[in-house]
Amino acid sequence: MSTALPEAWTIHEGQFWLRGERPANAVEFKPELGTWNVYGHPEAHEILSDPATFSSDTARLLPEKTLGDTKELSAGNLLQLDPPLHNKMRKLVSRAFTPKVVADLEPRIAELTHELLDEAAGRDHLELVADLAYPLPVIVIAELLGVPASDRHLFREWVDRLFESPEQFSLTDDSEEQQKRLQDQLAVSRKFTDYLGEHADERRRNPREDLLTKLVEAEVDGERLTRSEIVNFAQVLLLAGHITTTMLLGNTVLCLDAFPEWDARVRADRALLAPVIEESLRYLSPFGAVARVTNREVTVGVTTIPADQMLMVWVAAANRDPRVFAEPDSFDPTREDITHAHLAFGRGIHFCIGAPLARLEGRTALNILLDRYPSLRTIPGEPPAFQPNPAMTGVTKLPLSV
Repeated sequence: MSTALPEAWTIHEGQFWLRGERPANAVEFKPELGTWNVYGHPEAHEILSDPATFSSDTARLLPEKTLGDTKELSAGNLLQLDPPLHNKMRKLVSRAFTPKVVADLEPRIAELTHELLDEAAGRDHLELVADLAYPLPVIVIAELLGVPASDRHLFREWVDRLFESPEQFSLTDDSEEQQKRLQDQLAVSRKFTDYLGEHADERRRNPREDLLTKLVEAEVDGERLTRSEIVNFAQVLLLAGHITTTMLLGNTVLCLDAFPEWDARVRADRALLAPVIEESLRYLSPFGAVARVTNREVTVGVTTIPADQMLMVWVAAANRDPRVFAEPDSFDPTREDITHAHLAFGRGIHFCIGAPLARLEGRTALNILLDRYPSLRTIPGEPPAFQPNPAMTGVTKLPLSV
């Protein structure tokens, strides 16, 4: 089992769990942010499993003077909806992610992987993110949704700008700097939703066999979705549909490089690839935190939290909780029941609807990558670049010698 992180990894100072550090308390209030941080696994599991007490409608606590009418921002946003509307909206897309639909995508995923690696062939290096980990999942989700995969350079520009800040959002910070940062993110988000809105309008005129058409034609309680609901819904699918897989692919390759004994074992026995992916999701959880709001006063662990408080549930820290994972700082894909124990895809009603697709993309692409490249190693002097946002763990650049 391996524990030491490579010195070349430049980790955000806020991601203490990656350095093997443990918080003094599983739940703590951050007065400078006005939010409660939850680090423990049992506590995180409880919160994510109880939507009646812990609401996903976090926009209600955000400053209206900066963001305007938050109802327009959260309309149709699956991540910010509570039951019963959440259940109805999720049902609209669940048919696009059934086990059969996902399994039937495997040949296309394999074809795209080969095409992308063919384009990189003949070079003495591979830039894993630009060459494979980013374009593969974004093409897959764009084709499912029905937007041009050729526009992926736009998606990447918008996504990078949405998550470029290394600062955590503060409910107590009224500074011009934070106001400007929020306004900039809002402007980028509007570009994204305007783009999707144009495609939704086109589907009303010319329906197709794609997910965007299904959203345009869908009804909830006898009423069609509003334009805001359609574009916010589609934006979440496009964003979440590729970012997690991009980071999953990069992080798994990063772990195989950092712990070469596992690279050798996986190459010798591909049945180990699935548990290696699951352990990489625990060890380097792509989305480090999810937000919730308390609907009432509640005790989490031994801490009482008032109503209408913002909670940041740090699933990445929870995935290093020694109460649940023995030797949590070791990379050990032989852990018992790792797939169901880690919280990288969330828990409860908001469990990532695209998790089966992300896992399939990971297994398919990494098997082909290992087949085509007998050796993949990071390059001395060219370390990986990580996401600047403390709530995300993943590489934005990963140069590899082949």
